[in-house]
Amino acid sequence: MSTPRVVVEPPRFDRPEVEIRASSRRTKTGAAHWSGSRIIVQIPARLRGRERAAFVEDLVSRLLAQRPQHAASDADLMARCRDLGARYFEGLVPHAVRWSASQRMRWASCSPATREIRVSSRLRSSPAWVLDAVLVHELAHLLEADHSARFRALADRYPRQRDAALYLEGYALGLGLAGEADAIEGEG
Repeated sequence: MSTPRVVVEPPRFDRPEVEIRASSRRTKTGAAHWSGSRIIVQIPARLRGRERAAFVEDLVSRLLAQRPQHAASDADLMARCRDLGARYFEGLVPHAVRWSASQRMRWASCSPATREIRVSSRLRSSPAWVLDAVLVHELAHLLEADHSARFRALADRYPRQRDAALYLEGYALGLGLAGEADAIEGEG
């Protein structure tokens, strides 16, 4: 029995770390599953180059699509925001909420004047409670534009706000963005 060859791809802005296990016991099929926050992909050892990359990408994409927020549309994001607004802000609702692939240095942003919230697509692979913390943070900006004490009190209505800040700090470090990407309590 041969030992599978293992390659670990670092996380990217659009997906978590991926561990690729190439095995000579696999001849045609592959599989992918979650192990904590890492994706484990098992593939035939015979695959090389572009064929291997395409095979892995297909398996990872299919697995990521099964995560609720990864497949969530802008309408799903808005519904989630409405629920959080009702729960923490007496029915506060933004004008629009959408995913944004162009947000590379921020987890999310809010324009109080237009009442629009944009959420980085990088958060599609984060736990639901982290996404909720980011949305509550941005909802708080609709009531208080800066990061004042009043703003902090509003954002901290979400009980896991500090946990999410730590998670995002670690996520940024893993993405190689430490010091570049904003923390949850950074710029809104």
